[in-house]
Amino acid sequence: MQKVEPMTIFGYEKLQAEVKELKEVKRPGVVKAIEEALEHGDLKENAEYHAAKEMQKNIDARLAELQEILGNAQIVDPSELEHAKVSFGSTVVMTDLDTDEEVSYTIVGGAESNPDLGLISFNSPLAKQLLGKEEGDEVKVRLPGGEKEFEIDEVKYQEIVFETH
Repeated sequence: MQKVEPMTIFGYEKLQAEVKELKEVKRPGVVKAIEEALEHGDLKENAEYHAAKEMQKNIDARLAELQEILGNAQIVDPSELEHAKVSFGSTVVMTDLDTDEEVSYTIVGGAESNPDLGLISFNSPLAKQLLGKEEGDEVKVRLPGGEKEFEIDEVKYQEIVFETH
């Protein structure tokens, strides 16, 4: 069963840029650092060599992770989806029934999530519990901090702001 990773074109291009940076800049830099460290001789006490090898391992692991995500990527244009119910790209405005506080979240791909900007991952516990809900629904969600109850005030599509400049 293939794990599909929905994301916008923004997230896809962001991941591709990271792959390019790792392959063309960071990894060659580490390989060069390893070669230079090898010239220093004794590897047992060569901290530069071990640090560079560790960095190479981390870069290779991140590259493998990115390749898998990109391989499973399904680019979705949220503006083309119907947002009568909460779905990918929906902005959900809701009221916390305990505190009367209004909160707003936009559901995006995992690579694009930024909770500080109200962007939550499609795979997050909150998003999974909101998908398919409609305006007026009351929803009890289980979160790491406990259970909360919300009323969904509005489900809409609005242009997604991924970064603040």
